[in-house]
Amino acid sequence: MLTKASIRFCLDEMEKLFPDAHCELRHENAFELTIAVLLSAQCTDALVNKVTLNLFKKYKTPEDYLAVPLEELEQDIRSIGLYRNKAKHIRNLCQRLLEYYNGQIPSDHAELVTLPGVGRKTANVVVSVAFGKPAIAVDTHVERVSKRLGICRWKDSVTEVENTLMRKIPENEWSATHHRLIFFGRYHCKAQSPKCDQCPLLSLCREGKKRMKGKITSEQ
Repeated sequence: MLTKASIRFCLDEMEKLFPDAHCELRHENAFELTIAVLLSAQCTDALVNKVTLNLFKKYKTPEDYLAVPLEELEQDIRSIGLYRNKAKHIRNLCQRLLEYYNGQIPSDHAELVTLPGVGRKTANVVVSVAFGKPAIAVDTHVERVSKRLGICRWKDSVTEVENTLMRKIPENEWSATHHRLIFFGRYHCKAQSPKCDQCPLLSLCREGKKRMKGKITSEQ
């Protein structure tokens, strides 16, 4: 496991690599962001942005999503994985917003996770990006990078990864670090073909050293 000093080094190097890391999901308010994050489960942000380009022109409020048949909404998000389930979640979420929250997205994490289709990750993204509260959302990129570097253990669950990162990273850096970890995982430490040979963190990355060793052995 990485020491406090090593984690600090990692955070600083990621900041140098991705100083402008940010949420890449297109949105103009908390409601659109929540819908976009819900749609992004097991799907790329790029595809979600392609779909929401027209979706957010057609649907502006919770009432708009409930005013059309479920089948119509399904067709509007058809190119996204699990679109049938997601369409149901969106309609149920809109119903709940109107019943309990006057059609507005709540800013409280505990209330957000009561919304259909909204888990811890989605709630963390929304409170952080839409409401400016410190949070670390653990998606596949964050989990992969944290485990490869040795900040977390391989066997840690998503919740354990989140708790470990919150414990080891200063609270005022949670949101920025969340975005940098995503950018680092999406564009540098990729699931397939990570850029270990040009990584500033190679000297302390257990996974990177192993991969590079295997590469050198196979090339000899």
